Amino acid sequence: MPESPAPEADSQPEARCVLVCQYQSCLRNGSAAVLAAFEAQPVAGVTVKASSCQGQCNTGPTVRVTPDEIWYCRVKPSDVPSIVEEHLKGGKPVEALFNPRIHMRYYY
Repeated sequence: MPESPAPEADSQPEARCVLVCQYQSCLRNGSAAVLAAFEAQPVAGVTVKASSCQGQCNTGPTVRVTPDEIWYCRVKPSDVPSIVEEHLKGGKPVEALFNPRIHMRYYY
């Protein structure tokens, strides 16, 4: 059986992408302004895209960062600077904005 090839040393990690829902309920809750706020603060190596429904309509506007798989909920334009500085530039996701349906926490 042939061995699988070793991963290439030159392979690039998957680029980050910020997906901002632009579907009905998120739009009604201000997601267009959230998308504009992200576009106004570009970060090297990070793509910002409008997305269709991400299935979290009752907690919108929804922002998802891939490949990190961090889901933010009820994001307002005023939250964007924190996400940009702390998560996208600093590597530490903003836990206060996590979607609790996806990022569950247990307290004892």
